[in-house]
Amino acid sequence: MIQILDKQFDLFITREQIDRDITAIAEKINADYAERKPLLIGTLNGAFIFAADLVRKLNFEHEIQFTKISSYDGMDTTGEVKELIGLTVDITGRDVIIVEDIIDTGTTMSHLVPQLKAKGARSVEIAALLMKPGKLKVPLDVKYCAMEIPNEFIVGYGLDYDNYGRNYADIYVVKE
Repeated sequence: MIQILDKQFDLFITREQIDRDITAIAEKINADYAERKPLLIGTLNGAFIFAADLVRKLNFEHEIQFTKISSYDGMDTTGEVKELIGLTVDITGRDVIIVEDIIDTGTTMSHLVPQLKAKGARSVEIAALLMKPGKLKVPLDVKYCAMEIPNEFIVGYGLDYDNYGRNYADIYVVKE
């Protein structure tokens, strides 16, 4: 158990399981992009650890950029997507893979995917560490998903509670 601010969290997913699941999706991405040079776009702040671990497992040429998009305040989604930092490269004609830490309602990705297509991306796919299918509010095609989880609030491995808890190597679930 860990304590972050006013909440207690129990161990939910170990770092070993996370590594196994990232390796599995990296193998799929390696097979799909062996002859291409995609642009990976990591979403800050949460996906920075997942992006770092994922790119080390990719065995083809690629570029990585980051964008900062958020729809959360504390433990709740606001339902409003705010683009905080934009891309600095031209994506016209590029294959793009969005690297996302967690998809729950799908609000952020439903905003970002069309935006990247409108900027001229040849293709846009999503690689997510975690997905909450039971909370999804919009249809979303997630080609590379490491794990599906129930609708629980989690921290660790880049995921936070009010900007705390990202540093844990394991993932923890809030204790009710």
